[in-house]
Amino acid sequence: MEELLQHPAVQSGVAPFLAALVVVAALQFVRLGGLAAVAAFCVAVFLISGFAFSPLTATRKIVLLGLVAPVVGVLVDFAFKPTRLGQVVLALAAGAASAWAFMSVLQQKDLTQALLIGGGSAAFVAWLVGFGLAQAEQPVRAGAMGLGLGLGGGVAAILGASALYGSYALALGAGSAAFLLWQVVTGKRIRAGATFMLSVTLTAGLLLAGTMVLAQLPWYSLAAFALLPLATRLPVPERAPVFVQATVASTYALVVAAGACALAWQSSGGMPGS
Repeated sequence: MEELLQHPAVQSGVAPFLAALVVVAALQFVRLGGLAAVAAFCVAVFLISGFAFSPLTATRKIVLLGLVAPVVGVLVDFAFKPTRLGQVVLALAAGAASAWAFMSVLQQKDLTQALLIGGGSAAFVAWLVGFGLAQAEQPVRAGAMGLGLGLGGGVAAILGASALYGSYALALGAGSAAFLLWQVVTGKRIRAGATFMLSVTLTAGLLLAGTMVLAQLPWYSLAAFALLPLATRLPVPERAPVFVQATVASTYALVVAAGACALAWQSSGGMPGS
């Protein structure tokens, strides 16, 4: 069993998917099915590296923020009425969190480079969170966005020479797949809310930005991923069964993700980093 749990496919795919499926099935009735994404992420972190926060490195800050995101999401969903202003505030806070996460790395660079890299990363994360939250009440589109960001981000991170970030992102994709699958199988929409969207967009955004800052993912691959929230806003057949809607929305997301991965592949010379 221990050997099975050490297999990369189990750590970043199978186990996170099963955990997310259990969470969706158990918590959908109390409108907390959106915790599927963080459940998948937590399982991957536990199996791959374990939970440790000292010293507080950039990677551990990302994990910490990934755990804080659903807490904030639950508060937004149940204690506050979501507004456009609230989405903007959360997006700006996410951008600031990105700057905090990579501060120790940025401090080692000259001022111009630090501003470009840090500012670009913060803007990318803020963009994903802001436009992601705008679709928080559309669970099929939300799940499709999580699928694209997770699976696409995982592949891109691995191509960008960060297997760890890639594994974490793939787990988010697995969790989003479970969230979508349950809706397809039952034919019923499950509330995503800020609980799901903040977890997915903030964590995936930080993992992608981190691969650019700490590894070799090119900035233009991030620019391509920034189109993903716009892609999932494209028309879907609203009166069609959930399966059809999920297929169409996921296709939009995965096409954009594939393009972003292609850019990462080209930059890596066609071979993922070790």
